[in-house]
Amino acid sequence: MLANSRAYGKRFAPLLAMLIFPVLGMIYAAVNRVHGRVWHLSTPLDRAVPFVKWFAVPYAVWIVFIYACLLYFFSKDVLTFYRAIATYTLCALVCYFVYSVFQTTVPRPALVGHDPLTRLVAYIYHRDRPFNCFPSIHCFSSYMVFRILAGSRFKTRLSLSLIGIGSGLIMLSTQFIKQHVLLDLIAAVVLVELVLRAVIAAESWMTGRTSVGGRSEEAMYGS
Repeated sequence: MLANSRAYGKRFAPLLAMLIFPVLGMIYAAVNRVHGRVWHLSTPLDRAVPFVKWFAVPYAVWIVFIYACLLYFFSKDVLTFYRAIATYTLCALVCYFVYSVFQTTVPRPALVGHDPLTRLVAYIYHRDRPFNCFPSIHCFSSYMVFRILAGSRFKTRLSLSLIGIGSGLIMLSTQFIKQHVLLDLIAAVVLVELVLRAVIAAESWMTGRTSVGGRSEEAMYGS
């Protein structure tokens, strides 16, 4: 029984890496306030995007979606799980640094009505203050889980479809409920591409692994 307990503990020990999220949350809380000049990155294209309140639903379930994807990665391949944690952490830290030196905001529409969706948007607006938008954390994390899955050995058509749709809806939600502008989304995608390549390069350097199934890690991730 003791041996089984130790094996069980060893099996699930990697999940302790997710304790980084409360730490990152505290750092975000520290920088999520006005601390100087605030920039506007809105373009005519952003102003042409309509406000669609039902997109508040995918926006609101974002963190549950990210955690579910991480747990799915853990169940399939611990290395992929660690890769996702490392990529998320580094991307988040880069975002926090940018927020501290280049703070942006997004104009929000006036909310009319008291229906459930309008109240959900109001709650999001209250909880997510309109600062620190570039790059978008919602967008980088949503794109990250799809990007890592797409380069994995365990991807299936079903998993790619489900996570792709979820990621796409969350990224679109940032635009349609006016939490972010297009440049926030683009910067998030570029950030993931750069950080993911750095994480994979570090893995190869530390482990000496240059290929998986006869294909290089870099080839799998499109570098």
